[in-house]
Amino acid sequence: MNQQTQGIAEHGPGPEPGAGVRNFSMLLSSTPRGARLARLLAVDTLRSWGLPHERASHVIAELAANAATHGRLPGRSFRLTLYVVGATLRIEVTDTRGDEMPVPQVPDTGAESGRGLLLVEALADRWGVTEGRFARKTVWAELDFSPPEPEFSRCGDGGD
Repeated sequence: MNQQTQGIAEHGPGPEPGAGVRNFSMLLSSTPRGARLARLLAVDTLRSWGLPHERASHVIAELAANAATHGRLPGRSFRLTLYVVGATLRIEVTDTRGDEMPVPQVPDTGAESGRGLLLVEALADRWGVTEGRFARKTVWAELDFSPPEPEFSRCGDGGD
């Protein structure tokens, strides 16, 4: 069974400092379907919050696929958690394989897989792994959002 929590503290218009803390968390099956659902739900959540989702979508897809593939134990799920604090989105994927820590590797040129963490490294502003209790690990990535550009008006340009 999937479990979901979602909360917003202090409503705000977008990813600006002082916009409050937003969070989303869901337990998903450690399967390719669960990984795909993680990406779809995360994109839907980020859209509902009015946040850009393109980079986040790719990062979530890779981390969830890794949890479903490498962090899988039969009968165990993985957890996707999103936090937005100010202008930073933190993505966390927790699985039950704390004995297998992810390490980015450069695959052979002909390899069809093995580039996921390289993609996360390229798209995220920061990423890492936190060891958890009871043989768990959390792979996290943070994406910073640029504050909106100020709009300048042309009034007062000095020309009469």
